[in-house]
Amino acid sequence: MFLINSIYFTAVRYVSKVTRLGMKLTTNKDITMKLNNSTLNKPSSAYILATWGALIIGVLSYLIGLWNSTFELNEKGFYFAVFLLAMFAAVTLQKTVRDKEEGLPVTQIFVGMCWAAFASAIAMLVIGLINADILLSEKGFYGISFVLALFSVITVQKNTRDLTNELGETDPSAFPKSAQGIDAAVETSEIIQ
Repeated sequence: MFLINSIYFTAVRYVSKVTRLGMKLTTNKDITMKLNNSTLNKPSSAYILATWGALIIGVLSYLIGLWNSTFELNEKGFYFAVFLLAMFAAVTLQKTVRDKEEGLPVTQIFVGMCWAAFASAIAMLVIGLINADILLSEKGFYGISFVLALFSVITVQKNTRDLTNELGETDPSAFPKSAQGIDAAVETSEIIQ
């Protein structure tokens, strides 16, 4: 117990020291955002709807494929945990990179942790699929739905951030209305028939 407490307190001291040093290196003029460019980064409604659609398709296809797989429960848990880690790491990494580009203070340790989590999730999925005893087509299915979900979660997060003001209020257009989604699904099904 003493060893665990010692490690914990050492980590807390290290993180607080790095955070203080990082905050001393920045000044107020370094922390500037382009707040008056409201139309510069605003995505179109069609693009927002397409990214949400891609996210839903990617997540559902991965999860339905996992649910219907012949994997044992511990394997399903592994692939589900890797999926959650990758989704969270992708959003966090995208936000961190964008914060740095906009001049907001971000510690190098946090950026490194984001990259490590993202790379670890992808590596774990690749290694897991290479060693899985399933058909190559199934491996491709999991890989493609995983990549689609990752790309779309990054894009949805970007759209949401583009439509969020300096007060943290998000424009409702960042989230497609359910009626729009239903109309799009009906139109798509009519085209397919």
